[in-house]
Amino acid sequence: MDEHQFLTTRQIEILHFAAIAPAARDRIARRVLARLRGLRVLDTLERRIGGTRAGSRGFIHHVGVAGDRLFDRPTRRSARLRYEPTTRFVDHRLAVADTHLRLLTAARNGTLELVDHTVEPGSWRRYAGLGSARRTLKPDLFAETATSDASGEVRAWFIEIDLGSEHIPTLLTKCREYEAYRQTGVEQDQHGGFPLVIWSMTAATPERAARRRRDLADAIAADRRLPSALFRIVAPDELLTLIEQGGTI
Repeated sequence: MDEHQFLTTRQIEILHFAAIAPAARDRIARRVLARLRGLRVLDTLERRIGGTRAGSRGFIHHVGVAGDRLFDRPTRRSARLRYEPTTRFVDHRLAVADTHLRLLTAARNGTLELVDHTVEPGSWRRYAGLGSARRTLKPDLFAETATSDASGEVRAWFIEIDLGSEHIPTLLTKCREYEAYRQTGVEQDQHGGFPLVIWSMTAATPERAARRRRDLADAIAADRRLPSALFRIVAPDELLTLIEQGGTI
């Protein structure tokens, strides 16, 4: 829960109640979550997925005041929720969680082997840029997966989630940050290679999403500083297939 910052009731069920029979899962999850909310281990945002008619199924949860005390860390995250976070910020965090949960579910089902996986800030990479300036690359997700054949080859992925709210030049700047980090050789020295960068892109309409994916691909190809082979640009429902097939669709 804590690593994602925000999770819907459905996402918590997938993450923590998957082993329970489907017929009882919803009832048990709702009862446990209600108890945790009552103890202030968890709290919810005022906003609900699906509006007030969705009931507790629409809650967006985060760690509450009591829950925050259970974590051994120098700062209390709950202090950041004195004000309701923006819809754009929460939507992005939930989308990152959705992608992470799809990877976990695929691993549970045996579709892929998930060797390692972290969401931000655990996925971030700190390094020295030009002039020894301290820089931080901030992938939404990092994952390592192993092939199912005898070789057991491990492949690594940086995953970016775009919901259509950022301008293409902003995404291109992020691509340049990946290339700047790759040029340092830090990741290669520590992990034996550099991950492929996956852009999972959607938008308000399928047409706009497809256009944005084309625009980013064209922008990367037109930038002589960027190696196009480093990046993969897909729709969200193509991401698992891409990873399962080792970076090709």
